[in-house]
Amino acid sequence: MTVVQILDGGLGTSLQDKYGVVFDKSTPMWASHLLVTDPTTLLACQRDFVDVGIDVLLTATYQISAEGFGRTKTARFPDGIPRQAVSPFLKAALDVAEQAVGARRTKIALSLGPYGATMSPGQEYSGQYDAEHDNENALYNWHVDRLQLFLEADHQLSGRVAYIAFETLPRIDEIRAVRKAVHAVGLTSIPFWISCVFPGKGKALPDGSSIEEITAAAIAPMRDGASPWGIGINCTKIHKLAGLIDSFGDSVTKMIATGQIQAAPTLVLYPDGTNGEIYNTLTQKWEKPDGLAAGYERDMIPWEIQFSRVLDEARTKCHFQSFLVGGCCKATSDDIERLARQVLHNV
Repeated sequence: MTVVQILDGGLGTSLQDKYGVVFDKSTPMWASHLLVTDPTTLLACQRDFVDVGIDVLLTATYQISAEGFGRTKTARFPDGIPRQAVSPFLKAALDVAEQAVGARRTKIALSLGPYGATMSPGQEYSGQYDAEHDNENALYNWHVDRLQLFLEADHQLSGRVAYIAFETLPRIDEIRAVRKAVHAVGLTSIPFWISCVFPGKGKALPDGSSIEEITAAAIAPMRDGASPWGIGINCTKIHKLAGLIDSFGDSVTKMIATGQIQAAPTLVLYPDGTNGEIYNTLTQKWEKPDGLAAGYERDMIPWEIQFSRVLDEARTKCHFQSFLVGGCCKATSDDIERLARQVLHNV
């Protein structure tokens, strides 16, 4: 029997669409900016997701970095928030998540985007990083530094979060880098997942890596790297899920058959909740491309129905025994509630 847990949805887009929050060049850390300016609204938005019965809530920390704080200007810090002043905001992210959860059994996952998510404009969909971060060792050092920010802010991190989520990774060298970073800072006791983004028409990462290469980088034994609890897909159009899942399943099954790994990890799936819109990193707006194929339209078949069908098929094929499912950009708390009902109905 498979296990299915429910994750939350798109925090940043929910803040925009439901709470009227505006993100622009003055808010380089996107939803994390509210940790500095408006934690009350952030709490309300995160509580919306908890209230619909999710199992796992992501913290509002996806785009946090020392560089991002340095570009965040406030009345108190007109030249940007220095590294030595960021700890209270990182603790606030955990505090807000815990307040949203309250007495419920919802688990908290520390959300960490790729290096590209902290660039301006963001490059998590392209993987085209600046020369200073365009190799595995540099990305390893950057991820170690960001994890250290959280450890410096709260030495009890391992007791406050149930998971660490490395999300929207567009490059295979960054997959290896985060595994090494988790190992280096001693956070191996916290289960973590690695999810990748597939914005193109095919099944490759933005850097061209195949799913077979991705799974090898993510879950094959690594002497100086931690082993993830889960792998999967996020921030990707829902019509691509079925084919991607098949490829992930075939690759993982092959690794088990050849003795590279003993068992399949949890499969983590949280696709976009869009109607076909694509996020333009230059205009910072969701735009629907001209000539979008009608079959991609979400409103023809409800998003949660599409998703539950894909999940049912994946469960039937038995490549994975455990799933964590939710939504990414544009997936609202209402969408997640309908998904949860659909999934529970089919279990």
